[in-house]
Amino acid sequence: MPLTEGRSSSLGDYSAATGGLTYREAGVDIEAGEQAVRLIKDLAESTFIPGVLGSLGGFAGLFALPEGLKDPVLVASTDGVGTKVLVAKEVGRLDTVGIDLVAMSVNDVLAMGARPVLFLDYLAMGKLSPQEVTRLVAGVAEGCRQAGCALIGGEMAEMPGLYAPEEFDLAGFCVGVVERDKIIDGSKVALGDKVVGLASSGFHSNGYSLIRKVLEVNGLSLTDHFPGQEQSVAEVLLRPTRIYVRSVLALLEAGAQVHGLAHITGGGLPGNVSRVIPDGLCAEVCLDCLKVPAEFRVIQDLGHVREEEMFRTFNMGIGYVIIIDPHDLGEALTVLEQQGESPTVLGEIVAGYERVVLR
Repeated sequence: MPLTEGRSSSLGDYSAATGGLTYREAGVDIEAGEQAVRLIKDLAESTFIPGVLGSLGGFAGLFALPEGLKDPVLVASTDGVGTKVLVAKEVGRLDTVGIDLVAMSVNDVLAMGARPVLFLDYLAMGKLSPQEVTRLVAGVAEGCRQAGCALIGGEMAEMPGLYAPEEFDLAGFCVGVVERDKIIDGSKVALGDKVVGLASSGFHSNGYSLIRKVLEVNGLSLTDHFPGQEQSVAEVLLRPTRIYVRSVLALLEAGAQVHGLAHITGGGLPGNVSRVIPDGLCAEVCLDCLKVPAEFRVIQDLGHVREEEMFRTFNMGIGYVIIIDPHDLGEALTVLEQQGESPTVLGEIVAGYERVVLR
């Protein structure tokens, strides 16, 4: 993980010797960047899996495709965490948003039926603190361990002027692999297929601009108790996004006929499930089957948010959707429960042109 702007040179040494400006005086601390790399090296290497070549610190990461694949296809996704990082920054809790970062990309790669194998992160900040970087990357490493993929590299960019000293942002990039004939893209979704939902851990990483606005107009701070709960507002909002890789891969490895997978992010159930529904078909979702967690209703009530707006902004308690052949439903529920999930049958695929209907 090199520091983007931290390149030493004889010209810089010459400037220092003649009393001229130095890179540190301009706001970029090369030594702090090098210290951060040393601190996070063990974190990254704790995620290494078979296929990783070399160690951290080169110009690029190397990964060999798993052996035994006949016609492998690479699947890639990139994402960030959004304004959830503002919550983390305000309360000084930086150890969970790295998990969110990994989750947003690996869950997307998984939606194609692929196994995530490698991840890279990008951290940008106004002033580089090795300790803060270490806490952020510790979350990234934990997310990678949960997903079974390797953190093989990344980048840290200290950019004074573009970011205030206390500001930071992060983005991630994931690559997975799947056999061509096992790609899941929704094309096999058929009449009668069942729609199964996997529970979220809360808001995950979507809708935080709306949440923060609701808190603002109601005079609630992040240190206040979240209404109706023992935890603080910050603790509720910083619950990490769930990573569904191990559960869904276990289902696929069991031979279940999974025809569609959807990661429920911004756009909610309607906006994401619709992406895997073919023309002429509709996922009919039973609203009575949903057990919407209380925190969503609190935000809805405090902000007087319409039901339709809630369902197109938040996951409403369902973080992942599996569309499966009805003959495999019983076995699928058993496998998912063995993986620690609490799957809910939300509905089925019917004829229609709306793609998703909430009834």
